[in-house]
Amino acid sequence: MTVPNTPPDPAHADVEAEPGAVPDPFAPPPVSDEEPPPGMPEAPPVVEHPLLAELRIGAGVVVVCLLVGLAMAGLWVWLAPKVPLLVDGDRILYADPEGEQRAGADAVFVLIALGAGIVTALGAFLVTRKRGGGIAVALGLAVGGLLGSIGAWRIGRWLGPSDNLIAEARRVGNGGHFDASIDLGALGALLVWPMAAMVVLLALSAAFGKREEDPPPYWGAPAGTYGAPAAPLAAPPADQAPADAAARERGKD
Repeated sequence: MTVPNTPPDPAHADVEAEPGAVPDPFAPPPVSDEEPPPGMPEAPPVVEHPLLAELRIGAGVVVVCLLVGLAMAGLWVWLAPKVPLLVDGDRILYADPEGEQRAGADAVFVLIALGAGIVTALGAFLVTRKRGGGIAVALGLAVGGLLGSIGAWRIGRWLGPSDNLIAEARRVGNGGHFDASIDLGALGALLVWPMAAMVVLLALSAAFGKREEDPPPYWGAPAGTYGAPAAPLAAPPADQAPADAAARERGKD
């Protein structure tokens, strides 16, 4: 004996129906492999890990700083004052003993590094302004600025005059003049670029950075209820009003 409206056995529901047979009303609908069944949530999109995005941005900032360092090396060699030397017999003397060319080379390097720090910080801020910057931008500017300064210093020494004074003195001969190699007298100039970039990035972020809305205070009304009229209090039922009045009178007595 079978109870009415009893669903069929799932084992028999999967059996193919014979030709001409009446379809089973209790059989589940066929499920397609291409489209999900109605009511089922779709698979969430693949979201990139935030750490990989931050590393990619920081690496990009470092690469740009290294390219700017190449340009900085060329400018330093071109603009830095040269130290003239004089060959006097077996001696190599300064042609201008009281000259300030050594200090001038350091000053030119500092000015170029200051400009590179401002340009790289401004460019990084404008590119990453929509995403709100991030720690990767600051670290990229700090590391890239330091590496760019070191690269500009090393490449500038290589592009400038030779540091082999004896070979140069033999080349020009007695009484000849040649230029000494350019170098940094104060290695602290290598920190000008990253420090300037950090200061400019902080100032731009504070003045024009992306702002986040402040959350409502915990004692405030829920979101969406500001300015809404208050709901009127519901009046007590008519049959309870006399009873409440009688209770108040007894309370007074």
